[in-house]
Amino acid sequence: MDDDVVIEDVDDANIPQRIPLKNQDLGQLGFTAEFLSLYGWYLLAAAFTLILLIQQLKKRRSAQQEAVPHTLLDASLVTKRQEAMEAARQRMQEELDAKAAIFKEKQRQLEEEKRRQKIEEWESMTQGRSSKGHKLSEGSEEAGSSTTVPKPKTDRKPLRSNDYNPLMGQGGSCTFRPGRRGPSAGG
Repeated sequence: MDDDVVIEDVDDANIPQRIPLKNQDLGQLGFTAEFLSLYGWYLLAAAFTLILLIQQLKKRRSAQQEAVPHTLLDASLVTKRQEAMEAARQRMQEELDAKAAIFKEKQRQLEEEKRRQKIEEWESMTQGRSSKGHKLSEGSEEAGSSTTVPKPKTDRKPLRSNDYNPLMGQGGSCTFRPGRRGPSAGG
């Protein structure tokens, strides 16, 4: 075999040559590490806040989109709801009217009772009886025309004894005693 034969690849010209990297000294990595060590917590908090803000905006947007179809319901549901509300209002009005009629009837009965009592009292007065139905003596009729009966005095114990007078100064053991004159330390 001949050693003179050299086998060359046909596509040697198309193989890209290795280009040396520009930042082989890791200087850019050091700058990035220093920036993260100074502002890393701030960046983390800002990213967290941004994520929460995006989630809240998505929730609000979806709630608004859900609210729009509910407000644009078909006419049959709206009319049913309005009819139900009108029926409820009508029932409450009927209950209120019934209660008012009952109250008015009670008031009328009370007025009728008062009027009847006044008529009875007037008739008893014209016949010479008191409002309690007792016959008045002729002397008491001449003495006064009032129909009030004096209340009998009840025998109650007084709250304080008759000799108690707070303005007289004999209030017991709580009397004012002025302090001694002179220095308090005595020295």
